[in-house]
Amino acid sequence: MAHRKKNRNVGIIGIGQTKYSSHREDVNQPEMIHEAVIAALKDAGLTMKDVDCIVHGNMELFEMVHQPDLWHTLGTGAYGKDCIRITTGGTVGATVACAADNLVASGMYDIVMAIGFEKLQEGHTTGGITNMADPLWFRHLQTGALTGTKAYDVIKEFGEERAKRASLMYRIIMDKHAGLNPNAHRAFGLEFEQIDDLIKTSPRLVGDLKLIEMCSQSDGACCVIFACEKKAKELSKKPVWVRDHITVHREEVFVMFGYDDRNPFPATHRFAAEQLYTRNGVTSPVDYFDVFEMYDPASWWAVDWLRDFFMLKGDEHLKLVENKEIMIGGKIPVNPSGGVIGSNPIGATALVRVAEAALQVRGDAGAHQIPTPVNHALASGFGGTMWTVLMMLEKELNWQEAHNG
Repeated sequence: MAHRKKNRNVGIIGIGQTKYSSHREDVNQPEMIHEAVIAALKDAGLTMKDVDCIVHGNMELFEMVHQPDLWHTLGTGAYGKDCIRITTGGTVGATVACAADNLVASGMYDIVMAIGFEKLQEGHTTGGITNMADPLWFRHLQTGALTGTKAYDVIKEFGEERAKRASLMYRIIMDKHAGLNPNAHRAFGLEFEQIDDLIKTSPRLVGDLKLIEMCSQSDGACCVIFACEKKAKELSKKPVWVRDHITVHREEVFVMFGYDDRNPFPATHRFAAEQLYTRNGVTSPVDYFDVFEMYDPASWWAVDWLRDFFMLKGDEHLKLVENKEIMIGGKIPVNPSGGVIGSNPIGATALVRVAEAALQVRGDAGAHQIPTPVNHALASGFGGTMWTVLMMLEKELNWQEAHNG
């Protein structure tokens, strides 16, 4: 919902996350979700009596449970309340955030709780998406969620040595960030001196995508509480304002001629970024935003997508990585949390991007807090066949023209 169309402003006033891990065998699904819900309520100083509506989301059937929101009522606290279930693939965490914002901005509810979760140890992720690409014709580029297509693209454009080093440089930066985040699933303690060794020794998954460059599958839950401006100002000393968000979903197919430079097809990331920035008057996103929490399933994708999300040209995105400008303390920090490569509870993953961006704006990210002021934050979601969600967060309301809530 573009900010100029909102009936009232919406602020984030509560954030809760679990520890992300490969196996949360100590809890069942409702118990795990309850951890995030309790943390968010405590953060906001609320009880469930204050919450008007719950928006619940995860990847459809990844845990092989039909209508999991009904069972999860034990953990979400949704009994007797309005509850909406949303599933939009990998973007679902971002979609529940957008839906919560829209529900509050519309005036329908004053306080809405958005919940994303995944407990992948209890399901079979690859089984659900293994047929994304033809297993015969695309076996060298795509198998299930694993793809070497972006490695192919970046290597083709910038050469093998520079491209592979940039991918590993990004991966190690994310590992260093994850090492500062106590909730992160994977933090190996990688060093930049290991780049050449990892290029040679990390096992290939498909094409030039290596094991070290790919995200894991994680268990975990995230909860974010949205409130109208009046409630947000009453209840929170540091509400984070949702300025705008955009969703671009489209169905794509893998085409044999997709790599023909004479017949390019527009990327959803760049299209979404162009639309969002234009209607908000952002002309230089690298200079405007203080932090970007990006949905980065693999380091190859991340390196390539920086160009689209930041509207960069040529090799400017590679230089940001090579010069470590995306590190905490750099020109435009990307994923101080460690990103999706560090933790990937898929149904929660995109909501974690919103939560972590909001924590940075509040100055409450702990050891992975950016040392300079964070006034403007960007968060992204990714899923399906190049689906995109972008959300802009602000520390102040000085950009807005909407009516007070």
